[in-house]
Amino acid sequence: MDEVERLAAEDPVVIFTKSSCCICHTIETLIRGFGANITVYQLDQLPNGREMERALKRLGRKPSVPSVFIGNELVGGSNEIMSLNIRGKLKPMLIEANAIWV
Repeated sequence: MDEVERLAAEDPVVIFTKSSCCICHTIETLIRGFGANITVYQLDQLPNGREMERALKRLGRKPSVPSVFIGNELVGGSNEIMSLNIRGKLKPMLIEANAIWV
């Protein structure tokens, strides 16, 4: 869990994904659409990816990907991100985390 939390704290927006996950790609595209520069870790491409996936599950992420951290806070997965976007709360959250500037 320490590795996941350390990586999540390094950048304003961090997404843990898998390269074969189309929902992960959709969430990445949505957030990039706001102009955010995001950091993506593809768990299936990392040597310690399985360990990181277990850590995300211990944080309550089931399924483990996508797992989105904004401003060092675990926001959730695709359902939470889409809900925030529909309610108009995703963009302000990205601004507050200094992930985008308006």
